[in-house]
Amino acid sequence: MTNINPSPFTTRPEIEGTFGVVASTHWIATAVGMATLEKGGNAFDAAVATAFTLQVVEPHLNGPGGDVPVILYDVRRGKPEVICGQGPAPARATIAHYRAEGLDLVPGTGLLAACVPGTFETWMLLLRDYGTMPLADVLAPAIAYAQNGHPLVERASATIATVAGLFREHWPTSAALYLPNGEVLPTGTLFTNKTLAATYLRIVKEAESAGRDRVVQIERARKIWSQGFVAEAIDRFCRTQEIFDSSGARHRGVLTGDDMARWTPRVEPPLAYDYGRYTVCKTGPWGQGPVMLQQLALLKGFALDGCDPAGADFIHLVVECSKLAYADREAFYGDPDFVEVPMATLLSDAYSAARRKLVGEEASLELRPGSIEGFGAVVKLRRQSVPLAAGAGEPTVGRLGGTRGDTVHFDIVDQAGNMVSSTPSGGWLQSSPVIPELGFCLGTRAQMFWLEEGHPAALAPGKRPRTTLSPTLALRDGEPYLAWGSPGGDQQDQWITQLFLRHVHAGLNLQEAIDAPAWHSEHFPSSFWPRAARPGVLVLEGRVPATTVAELKRRGHLVEVGPDWSEGRLTAAARDGRRRRAAANPRGMQGYAAGR
Repeated sequence: MTNINPSPFTTRPEIEGTFGVVASTHWIATAVGMATLEKGGNAFDAAVATAFTLQVVEPHLNGPGGDVPVILYDVRRGKPEVICGQGPAPARATIAHYRAEGLDLVPGTGLLAACVPGTFETWMLLLRDYGTMPLADVLAPAIAYAQNGHPLVERASATIATVAGLFREHWPTSAALYLPNGEVLPTGTLFTNKTLAATYLRIVKEAESAGRDRVVQIERARKIWSQGFVAEAIDRFCRTQEIFDSSGARHRGVLTGDDMARWTPRVEPPLAYDYGRYTVCKTGPWGQGPVMLQQLALLKGFALDGCDPAGADFIHLVVECSKLAYADREAFYGDPDFVEVPMATLLSDAYSAARRKLVGEEASLELRPGSIEGFGAVVKLRRQSVPLAAGAGEPTVGRLGGTRGDTVHFDIVDQAGNMVSSTPSGGWLQSSPVIPELGFCLGTRAQMFWLEEGHPAALAPGKRPRTTLSPTLALRDGEPYLAWGSPGGDQQDQWITQLFLRHVHAGLNLQEAIDAPAWHSEHFPSSFWPRAARPGVLVLEGRVPATTVAELKRRGHLVEVGPDWSEGRLTAAARDGRRRRAAANPRGMQGYAAGR
């Protein structure tokens, strides 16, 4: 690797204080999180308030019908933990049922792709067991913004415009909410969702009727959601509506109220990997998080200190290692409750050393998963010659409302040192029709299942889809240090890894590491319908130096150069002794960090 003194890449100062910091993908949510800390809440109270607000202000990126993983460090418990808020497939979601519908893939939109909504129950668990504030207090900001309005961001307006025809022709309940008077609202319009506000107000009112005890109210709210009027409305909608989806046909859903009543989120230990001074913590292989750990296991064998974070050597090496890690994701990852995933082998020194030998001077154009006897599946590629749409990592809306890469993220550290990182997603306004009594739609995470018996990620009732959602937490010298993440579907663990490497090896601070020119590979199969791959394709921001672009092309990468500020929506928050630091992505003009 070439050793240089990297020029700082920065648009903003790195936020620093001692009281607490919040970073999120929307300035309103960041303000709500910071206000919650100022009111005496801890990081977990702030997380819940931030999350519910993000559902309101970024409805094209997440919603109440979606799903969420959380990774946290609670100073009282003294260890990192993961909350799995990824709802499983419904009891009636069998491969036989979908095949009988004439499908070889789970549709990317509509009701057949709905798993059990995981967000509400997850936030209630976090508030009950880790937080300190009453339910009404953490829901108040989201209710106010839904009731009184928030400025519609440009990308939400653009997303609505893209699916306006679908709404008008096939999804009238969505048209009623998002196309008032039949028109797309321009950017900056004060947008309200009074039905969603009423849903949350009813939950709060019924919860408070259970008594004054905070925990009793939270438990009542959970029951109202999973067994009360919310579950009843979802059950009725799935049973009675035939919804046009990305397959080009109409289908009823298979999700029921009973599916919701039988599921609860759970706390589990993270999967961790030691990288020098750092212990990086991710979800298990029910998510794609371990691909970051596999990338680090491969990169551990190369000298990266002092690297040029925009140089060809660095980008080529990281991309080639990411291709190997993502190939293993496709072959081996799945819900460990259903399939044995050989993570110990995948992260072992011996396996990584053997795989590292595949990294050469030329770009690989083949998908090369590893071979572990008794494990894995044959990966069948669906090739895609052109991108589905521009702007990977932001709302990417294709034909018939098909979507990929739509998500939000936040990171919070409080004065006591509690930390939380989370990537809520799903239930996008473009995923399925609005349920009129509730003001929100269901998610489409089941599109990540394969309809192939024997595949680790094959569809099965009660099974978690292998989500792309991937928050991250790292210890440094055994102490909790950094929480970070990004929206972006399959790209999340590419951008997340880039930030970490720039910070650790190139010496960039958090804001510089976020702002530096970025990239992503589309070499491997997408997790989203129609599950296509673009072997060898490497998408670079326009700010990557021309000499780097030329050298990467010479090495055989199929380079595409995008806009200057188009890759990722990273945020990060750190604790270093008494100091609290945070940074947020300037791309898209939405993300902000705050602190004092």
